Amino acid sequence: MKIGYFLSCEEYTPESLLSQARLAEEAGFESLWISDHFHPWNDAQGQSAFVWSMIGALSQVTSLPITTAVTCPTIRIHPVIIAQAAATSAVLTGGKFTLGIGSGEALNEHVTGARWPDTGKRLDMLRESVEVMRELWKGGFVDHHGEHYTVENARIYTLPETPPEIYISGFGPRASTLAGEIGDGFVTIPPDTDNIQAFRAAGGTGKPLHAGVKVCWGNDEEQALRTAHELWANDALPGELAQTLSSPRHFEQASSLVTPEMIRNSIAHGNDVDRHVEAFRPYAEAGIDVVHVQQMGAARPGTDAEGFFAFYRDQVLPRLRELS
Repeated sequence: MKIGYFLSCEEYTPESLLSQARLAEEAGFESLWISDHFHPWNDAQGQSAFVWSMIGALSQVTSLPITTAVTCPTIRIHPVIIAQAAATSAVLTGGKFTLGIGSGEALNEHVTGARWPDTGKRLDMLRESVEVMRELWKGGFVDHHGEHYTVENARIYTLPETPPEIYISGFGPRASTLAGEIGDGFVTIPPDTDNIQAFRAAGGTGKPLHAGVKVCWGNDEEQALRTAHELWANDALPGELAQTLSSPRHFEQASSLVTPEMIRNSIAHGNDVDRHVEAFRPYAEAGIDVVHVQQMGAARPGTDAEGFFAFYRDQVLPRLRELS
């Protein structure tokens, strides 16, 4: 199991994201995830950099592989444009770019006024978008008149030597099955064994599994817990709320039901090495290939980025290499 670092566009400024990428590579992390959002989940997070600008900048400051976690290529941005953006990203990174995609959240995709469809239609749109992007990456002119997308006389001229791989996220059986059918890999957050099995049964056996985990390192355990709760209580919301709520205000309202005690045992916080290492054990047991860790609140008192990376470099990553 390899350990990567998760860059949160929702929480950090562009300058901070670039700094964290440099620190991650120096600390021994092996890859980068970067989120793709139009809005943060709540105003406390407070940022939302455009991911394609960030990838271009990251390509100039780090040599680590980069994966979007995840892009929605269906509503807010047409798959023709995502195909061009991904191709350029692959060129800039020397082929070290993977396009992670998913069916999206209303939080980000409703902003153009387009209707937010149900899950089945979103997955149909995702399937067709993959067909469009892969056809464009072949290098010729493309005409496509599908159920959801029209492409007329389109050609991408700036192409990498090898088309980007597409990893598909899955948080339920239908999306996980689709990922196994058409994806080059699988993206998830929790190591849900049912979703992983659905992915593998649908054709994903032998394909890479990527996952993510949030932590809040800090020398003051209770302050770290408060920071995690203030910034990321939305992670504890159940069901499909993350896909259907359309505004940071709505997430703040729903998250008001989440108390610090509700997340105390679900998020590694503070500076206990064993607690941080144990957070990764379920991922190793589930057979995850790469886990990307996100430090919450690196700009908050007691949880600075430099301290987090030193802690993981010196104390956690060596243990995780033994774990894997």
